[in-house]
Amino acid sequence: MAEDWRIYRGTGVPHDGIDRLPGAPVWRAFGAPSAACQDLPAEDAAAVTARRLGKARQAAAYRADEREVDLVNLALHLRRPLLVTGKPGVGKSTLAYAVAHELGLGPVLRWPITSRSTLRDGLYSYDAIGRLHEAGLRRETASGVGLLAVPRPGEAHAEDALGLLPRSLSGVGLGRADAVVYAFRMGNHRPAGSPPADDLRAAEEQSPAIGQFLRLGPLGTALLPWRTPRVLLIDEIDKGDLDLPNDLLNVFEEGEFEIPELVRLGPGVHRVGTADHGGTAEVDGGVVRCADFPLVVLTSNGEREFPAALLRRCVRLEIQPPTAERLTAMVTAHLGEAVGGSEQTAALITEFLRRREDGAELANDQLLNALLMAGRGLGDGGRGKKVLHDDLLRPLNES
Repeated sequence: MAEDWRIYRGTGVPHDGIDRLPGAPVWRAFGAPSAACQDLPAEDAAAVTARRLGKARQAAAYRADEREVDLVNLALHLRRPLLVTGKPGVGKSTLAYAVAHELGLGPVLRWPITSRSTLRDGLYSYDAIGRLHEAGLRRETASGVGLLAVPRPGEAHAEDALGLLPRSLSGVGLGRADAVVYAFRMGNHRPAGSPPADDLRAAEEQSPAIGQFLRLGPLGTALLPWRTPRVLLIDEIDKGDLDLPNDLLNVFEEGEFEIPELVRLGPGVHRVGTADHGGTAEVDGGVVRCADFPLVVLTSNGEREFPAALLRRCVRLEIQPPTAERLTAMVTAHLGEAVGGSEQTAALITEFLRRREDGAELANDQLLNALLMAGRGLGDGGRGKKVLHDDLLRPLNES
């Protein structure tokens, strides 16, 4: 019987145990939930894709062992990230979906890491060029703004306006009027020959709301003040740049971050997009601050070591390769009782485990692929059986 301190039970059966989660330790308390907190987004079952339905089955099928359950609960109680390591395909990512499914924590926010990923990617994105072009479309209909008086190419001071553009925005075909409006917006700089300041302020008022061009990333969305913690999956963090783990530390410690483009505008509430499909949220004063730290699941294939500063802030879990019992349960959940209980499945699982014991790296989905095709008649003959064993169950560490 599960101990009372366990919020997550690892059964795959949804329940309201998250309501029993005690308050955060004083050193991990970021803000008390209030009426300003957001409700979890509701998933529209009619709009769920086949891929997401597959994720739901994985969550329902996942059966965590005692140690996994204990460490997930430690991460929940302590409001600390959970660093999950293990061989490819053993179910590291699935754990995040299993917890979200069982505790009713809404859609999992997934941030897949590549060698080019930066902290900014996870926090938010701002389409500055899109906003400038939108402002350009509106300028001719703005009453009394007079932006058409901005110098044209070849006229005096035209290049002065473009020179105020940051390097990241130069050379993208922006009009001179857009350049002047941008320069004014970024700090009231006004090149010689540009319209009066009052006209530029009027242009700013006619510009589209900045929130339409700001979108929170998965990490930024997870740090919104939700009524219950969101689940954030930072997948394969060991593939990221060496500096990424250190860059995450401040956000993990403070539970908040600033959006400079909004902070620059001063006090005020702006509605921005989120990583949830069609989702929006209000950001006050340009600061996103969580009410309760999210359940952050970082996965790693163990391809590199992490700095001690990150390790001491995480609850660490190493997932072991699944047993025959857990593989059978997984197969049954995905392919049905008839397949899960068949002799063919038992034989293929035995072969799968034997190869792993011999040093072959095999992912769980390879077993599912082989059993799916076996059920469609591929393994009936000698040639088909060879395809199952030599191709679908080909070790990942075999060139």
